[in-house]
Amino acid sequence: MQFSRPISIPKRSKPLLRPVVRVSRSIWRSPGSVEGERAIPEETAVAFTFNTASYAVMMATPQDLEDFAIGFSLTEGVISSIEAIDSIDIVEGEFGVELRIWLKAREATEFLGRRRKMAGPTGCGLCGIESLVEAMRPPPHVGDGLVFTPDQIMTAVDSLFPLQVLNRETLAVHAAGFWTPERGLVAVREDVGRHNALDKLAGALAREGATARQGLVVLTSRVSVEMVQKSAAIGAPVIVAVSAPTALAVRMADEAGMTLVAIARKDGFEVFTHRQRVKGELASHVA
Repeated sequence: MQFSRPISIPKRSKPLLRPVVRVSRSIWRSPGSVEGERAIPEETAVAFTFNTASYAVMMATPQDLEDFAIGFSLTEGVISSIEAIDSIDIVEGEFGVELRIWLKAREATEFLGRRRKMAGPTGCGLCGIESLVEAMRPPPHVGDGLVFTPDQIMTAVDSLFPLQVLNRETLAVHAAGFWTPERGLVAVREDVGRHNALDKLAGALAREGATARQGLVVLTSRVSVEMVQKSAAIGAPVIVAVSAPTALAVRMADEAGMTLVAIARKDGFEVFTHRQRVKGELASHVA
């Protein structure tokens, strides 16, 4: 998919919650304790409505919310293209933030005909789904994509960590990035929820008019089935994660034609599905 049309996002009347808060705490280490402060990530309820119809409430970091609105709409299948969105209002209230997404007439009619409600806590992308069929929806089949060398995969992983601004300060958030051989790391998004970080990345790519077909998605989290579903929804042929996948995620990635690379550490990585996209020798990251 190619996304190019700018979305109308009105100015906010007041600043949103800060993504990082400093709190006081006691530090207990041998031989005693000291008083001090620590930076921790903010977490707030983010409600999604489409043409006034309630759809979802997620707990998320209040940052890059425009990207979140667009990416969530795409990866959840509410829309198939950014072109379906007319405008987005971001409204901060007493109990959280509401993302009011206004769809064009035809898309709004289609959405209201198949609307559903769900609610998910931090990092949970399936809570509240109304049926087992919805939870196990088959992912779209991804395209061929590129072939990557092991060194390129390791370079992509290494490039993500220096740009994790929130995590460097808090040590408590996930990140999702998109890397290409030509441009390196194109975009990085962070959130307390791994699914949210991926949704924000999807939105960032859509707003830039980029596709996920000619690169790879890099994740700091484990790979659960919904991470595969969301990556497939934006056409990503390769996922690289620092943690292990679930068995269902492996089966789903295989079904989608996706190359799943996981347990990417300093000394290498493991490829679980569609290994034809990884060729060559690991040269520059040998322990």
